[in-house]
Formats: sequence, C-alpha cells, structure tokens
Amino acid sequence: MPALAIILLIVGVVLLFTGLFVEAVKFLLWIGIVILVIAIIMALLRYIRRGTRT
Repeated sequence: MPALAIILLIVGVVLLFTGLFVEAVKFLLWIGIVILVIAIIMALLRYIRRGTRT
C-alpha cells in the first residue's frame, strides 16, 4: 500500500509539472492535482490507522 501511494505521488507531480510547462496538454494539470489529492488522502488514512493501532 505505501508503494502505491508513492507511485501516485510521483506520477501526480510529473503530470502537474508537465501540465504547467506544456500548455497544449493543460488537462494534465488537473489530472496531476487529482492524483496528488488521492495520494495525500491515502497517506493521511495510513497515518491515522497507524496511530490508532497502538
């Protein structure tokens, strides 16, 4: 599960920068933002679950 979040984060950042630098593929900016949000939510859920297992 952590590997999936890291992969999503990397893909999101790459798509975000691609969307910022290349105006022709501006929709990649929005895809990058969505993927980053999903990765952040997954990281927060993992952190919360880890904290409640003590």
